[in-house]
Order: sequence, then structure tokens, then C-alpha cells
Amino acid sequence: MQIHKVAVIGSGVMGSTIAAHLANAGIPSLLLDIVPSKLTAKEEAAGLTLEDRKVRNSLAEQNKTNMLKMNPAPFLVPEFAERIEVGNLSDDLGRLSEVDWVIEVVVERLDIKMDLFKKVAAQVRPGTIVTSNTSGISLKSMVEGLPESFTRYFLGTHFFNPPRYMKLLEIIPGPNTDQDVITFLCEFGERVLGKGVVMAKDTPNFIANRIGAIGSPVLLKEMLRTGLTVDEVDALTGPVMGRPKSASFRTIDLVGLDTFIHSNNNVANGVPAEKDNFVLPEFIFTMLNNGWLGDKTNQGFYKKSKGPKGKVIEVLDIQTMTYGPQKSVNFASLEKAKAARSLPEKLRTLVDGDDIGAEFAWNVLKPTLLYAATIVKDIADDITGIDEGMRWGYNWEMGPFELWDALGVKATADRIVAEGGTLPPLVEELLAKGYESFYQKTEAGQTAFYNAGTYHQKTVSPYSFSLKQAHKGGKVILGNAGASLVDLGDNVACLEFHSPNNSINADVVEMINKSLEEVEKNYLGLVIGNQGKNFCVGANLILILQAAEKGNWTDLDLGVRELQNATMALKFAKKPVVAAPFGMTLGGGAEICLHTHAIQASSETYMGLVELGVGLIPAGGGTKELAVRAMEGILPGVQVAPDYFFAKRFEVIAMAQVSTSAEKARQLGFLRDHDRYSMNPEHIIMDAKARVIDLARNFRPNLPTKVKIAGSGVRGTLELAMYGMRKGHYISEYDQQLGNKLAYAITGGDRPAGMLVDEQYLLDLEREVFISLLGEAKTQDRIRHMLAKGKPLRN
Repeated sequence: MQIHKVAVIGSGVMGSTIAAHLANAGIPSLLLDIVPSKLTAKEEAAGLTLEDRKVRNSLAEQNKTNMLKMNPAPFLVPEFAERIEVGNLSDDLGRLSEVDWVIEVVVERLDIKMDLFKKVAAQVRPGTIVTSNTSGISLKSMVEGLPESFTRYFLGTHFFNPPRYMKLLEIIPGPNTDQDVITFLCEFGERVLGKGVVMAKDTPNFIANRIGAIGSPVLLKEMLRTGLTVDEVDALTGPVMGRPKSASFRTIDLVGLDTFIHSNNNVANGVPAEKDNFVLPEFIFTMLNNGWLGDKTNQGFYKKSKGPKGKVIEVLDIQTMTYGPQKSVNFASLEKAKAARSLPEKLRTLVDGDDIGAEFAWNVLKPTLLYAATIVKDIADDITGIDEGMRWGYNWEMGPFELWDALGVKATADRIVAEGGTLPPLVEELLAKGYESFYQKTEAGQTAFYNAGTYHQKTVSPYSFSLKQAHKGGKVILGNAGASLVDLGDNVACLEFHSPNNSINADVVEMINKSLEEVEKNYLGLVIGNQGKNFCVGANLILILQAAEKGNWTDLDLGVRELQNATMALKFAKKPVVAAPFGMTLGGGAEICLHTHAIQASSETYMGLVELGVGLIPAGGGTKELAVRAMEGILPGVQVAPDYFFAKRFEVIAMAQVSTSAEKARQLGFLRDHDRYSMNPEHIIMDAKARVIDLARNFRPNLPTKVKIAGSGVRGTLELAMYGMRKGHYISEYDQQLGNKLAYAITGGDRPAGMLVDEQYLLDLEREVFISLLGEAKTQDRIRHMLAKGKPLRN
């Protein structure tokens, strides 16, 4: 089976953003919707009729256009919208024969879906995969009476919104789905679309929304019982509980109150025996009737408006149904929990407290734990599907069974019984066998989970690699406090940063040099990657500021030289070096990537040379490398002034531009044509390893070359642009000064245009400018502000 083209039926927010994610993965799609029943005023004024193709495709076209205004953006770059072709269901249904996969994303009504699938079945080629993105309607009912040749290729693929950013993809086999189709889509979802795939059963709301649904009615009832406010509930159900910062009510505002009610009713109506558990309080329907749906109406549990001093956020008082200012939250149990080091410790501290906040937290957590353990066999293959579904679909740090383990299964069970509760059979069975947790570590350090009376080793994707597991398995070749060299197997090593925030420090620089020495002797090549929160946020600003305040200029100069030497050693390494960046890849982290032979990034890589935001210029080779790449953009024999190429590279540094994706990083010049990215961030280490092996087959190290200086003419153009921006009040006087310093370094200082120099000359220039700027009071003020506030100061 192969998927080269997809049809998405239904161009609403979910359908269009699924098409966008397919486009991100390099898959073109046909986006179809119904033909409008009447003309808009604009169409009437233009003299159009309902027979005009432009009108007939207008719903899909408008929804495609709307995506270009969405925030967060559904496309890796806006240009990927060109991979989506629009059409309508009346004229283009026959074109379903062109595609390999049809995804239905129409309104959640069984009769409409049944009618649509009858039409789809008559148009698709034999063997075409057809799936529904329903959030809970029975798949069996949708294809009742359709031929076996169609139902063998029919199943559910439930994407979570927004598809680009939400990892979970629930795959739900239909009553007659061929196992080969299931296997193929699981592989395709993980490998090509970058998803965390969970197998679910054909039950209302499937896995994540089923478990997620039980928590909200309980939370609302408990909130009314205790009299807690919206602010207080969100403080108790956010990061301290292992949930996102959006907590409970900000999350409902994000997904929409109407969507929340629909998801809740799916279970209430689909599982009559549980209907009483999903009754929502009256104030929820008052909000619905008032149109207070959340972010899409700028008003839900939180109200957003503009005041004299900028954005104003007010919070709903559910007793009076009026909005007021946000208030600080104070619970002793909450403050103690926040101070705990690990999430299990935070959770135990929170629920063991003796105030109303602790009581609320326990009474909200307990029903989720009990519900998950009660219905696990009905909705999933095993407990891992439940936990992965909640981590990937709801961004929980721990799923329900991981929470059982964190709180202590026996201690939690004893407390539930002491309070008059009944334990699910699964929990009783586990404890009766003398086991104390749902998960265990095997002797080899692998994860095993409890199922059907015993423990089973968890399946590990062949495309992923755990550096944490490699450490436990004795695969560390050498290391220090800031970084380690890890054996990836197949004669490839990985340099892993693990300094605070993966920042560049002396330990990291030392390990770059030691790793290259080791790899050049004993390995095929080197991957530079890690599995922290971000790849690298740059240099350690605290240490740099402290040295500058003390006037340790010799030490600072030496530190910058050593980083430059390390990045250049990467560039001229005798074995291939492949960087595997992801997330924030800033400053020195970007400079390291720029000097490797190839980059295998995560699609969600946010790369930038951001030093001007703290009053400096890139000095780990970043300024030099963009100057080199600017000259590379000028093709031999083509008479083009270098101003354009330098202006683009200069702007990237001067505006501290950070890419919004790996593809945008390519447009900014950080990734080259031969650099690649992986849609699944868990695959980048293994993909980078494969790239090293491929490069090693016929590897030739880079050789030092001369660089042509751009000169004073180009510098004058850049300085003129900075002058214009200053006069237009777009930048401050100090911004202009910084821009001029950058222009001096990137164009080659005082050397004449066209002069050939080696790269070390440009490195010396950028280092000298960097050190001189560190001596400026305004630069030091910018660094202090960034450290204190986390955002740049425009002084």
C-alpha cells in the first residue's frame, strides 16, 4: 500500500487543518465541501451565479484561505497551501478515483455520514483506504449494508486538534477492517505524519476523549460543592497535577464550550448506564446560550479585551455570571506541592494536604483513576493505550495508570476503600497477586506493563532511540557534566548535551572536541542530538554577564575562541557529522548546526541567531557562516550585486529571526537544500544516524576555502537600511548601533570588496565585535532584562 494523494471531505476547521498537516508531510490533497445554497453579497455584486465554479468551490476555498490567518499556523510554511486543491462534492466526487486515501470530516450526524459513504463507495478505486475522523459515532453503523470489498478498507482515524501540533492519532478498526490496512496506517501515521498512534475500540469518544470527558463533570460538581473559583480550580489542575498550563478552564476555552459539551454528550448518549456521570451544571448552558464559547468568541471562562495598557484578561464568577479581575490563589497544600522536586512527589503532597485545595484535588483525581481502571478493557487493548492517549491527546505528563503508580497503588486503594469506595476488579487483581504498580522495569531496563495477570514488555518503535535507556544500558563512551558521547550502534556515536537547559558551556565545548577525536579514530560518524525539552537555547548568559561585570575580558575572549574552534572543528571533521535539532535551537545551538555536514531536524524546529536581542552579535561562527552562505547564493558567472544576498542574511541576524518550523529555517538560510527533517520528533536521532551511515559511504571532508569579502559598498547599503528604520521609529538608536556593528563584521570590516580571506579572518571580526559589545552598559542591561523577564529590552 502507498499513499500519494488524499481526499479530505469536509473543509471545516478540522478537515482543512488535517489537509494542511498532510501538506506538511509532502502529501497533496483534494479538499471537498458542499455547494453553497445561495450567493454571498460579494458574489452577487460580482455578477456570479450558483453555476459558477468559483461559487461552487467557495466553501472549501474560503476555509483554505482562513488557514493562512490561523494562529497557531497549521502549515509549516504558507507556501504549503499550494499542495491543497479545492473542489465540491457535487462536481468532484468522481475524482475520488484519483486518491489513495479518503478522510471524512463532515458534521457529526450518523444519517449524513451513512449517505456520504454510500456515494464514496461508488467512486473510489478498489483498495482505496477510507476513514472517518468522527469523535465518537459508531463506525459499524456508518457503513451498514456496504459491500465487504469497501468495509475491508474502512476504519476510523481520529486526529486531535490542531493536527500539526497534537501528537495523538487514534486508529479505530471497523467491524471488517483488514489487518494489513490497520498495520499500514499505524506505520504511516507514525512515520510519515509524525503521530503517536494508539489503537482504540469502536466505543463512544474512543480513548482520550472518553477518559477526558469523565473529569470535567466531576470537576464542575466539585467546584460548585466547595465554592472554589475558576482561578483556584485552574491553579490546582495545571502543572502541579501534571497537566498543561491551560489547566481545566483555559483548555475548555481553547477547544470551545460547544465542542466540550458535544464531547460530553457523546458519552452520555452512547453509554446510557453512565449518563448520570455526565450531567453538566446549569451555568454551562447559560454560557452556551450567551455565546460565551471561549477563545473563538473572546469570552468563555476567561474574557479577553483591550484596555489602555494593552490586553486585559478577566475571569468568570460562576455565582454571579459576571467577569472580574484575576486573583491570586493561596492554598498551603498547593505551595508545598509546587516546592516538591518530582511530579510524583508534587501529586502526593497535593492530595495529602488538609485544606480545601487538597480535598478538591483528590476528589477530582480519584474518579479519573477509578474510571480508567474500570473501563480499560472496553476501550483499549491495554493500559498503555490509555496512558499514551492522555499524554499525547491531552498533554498530560502522566496517564491514569502512571498516576496510580505515582500516588502508590496500595496507598491509593486503601484510601478509596477507607472513604467507602469500591475498587475496580483490575486494581483488586493487581494487589491480590502481590504487585504494587502497573508498570515495572525489566532487568534490561525496559518498561513492562501489567495485563491479564502478568507483566508484558512494552513494544518500542524501531524508529526511536532512548538516550536515557542508553545511559542505563552502559552505552556511554565518555562524558562530563555538560555532555556525553553515546554509542548508537552500527558504529555511529551521538554527542548528547545535558547541561542546564542544554546551554553551551565549557563542558559542552570540551566534549565537542573529545567526541570528534574519538569518532575520527573509532566510528563511522557523529550525530549531535539530545532528548531534552529543547535542542539548545544558546550560551549561558548568566556566566557571560558575570564575567563582563568583572571585566574578565581575557577569559571571555578565550571562551569565544574555544567555541569558534569547536564549530570549525565540526565543519572540517574527518568523519561525517549530522545535527538533529528540535524545538528551540538558538544562538550557539544554531551555530553548532550550521557547521555540521548535514542537518536532520524535527519539523518543529525553531532556529535562530538571536544574539542581537541581548545586545550582541553571533560569535560562535554564526555571523561568519551566514556571510559565507550569502556569497554562496551568488552563482558563478551571474552578474548580480551581493547586496540582496547579504541583506537577506543580515536581516535574519539583525531582526533576531527565529524559524517557525524546519521548512522556515530552510527559507531563512539555516538549512540547506540537502538538509532534511523528520515529522516525528522521536525519530530524529535514528534518522540522523541513518544519514551519517549514508554520508560515510563516500565521505570527503570539507577543505578550507577562501571567502570573498562583500566590502564597504554592501555595508553602506545595510547601514542605510538601519538608518531608515531608525528614522521611521522601528528600531532604537542602540538597535541601529548594533546593526551597524553587525554590518561591519558580516561584510568583512575594512577589507576591500572582492578580497579573498580565510574564514578565520571573519571569525576574528565577529569575536572582536562581540567582546566590545559586552563592555557596553546597554548590552549588559539587555542581558539582565532577558534573564529577569525572559524577553528582550529595546533600550
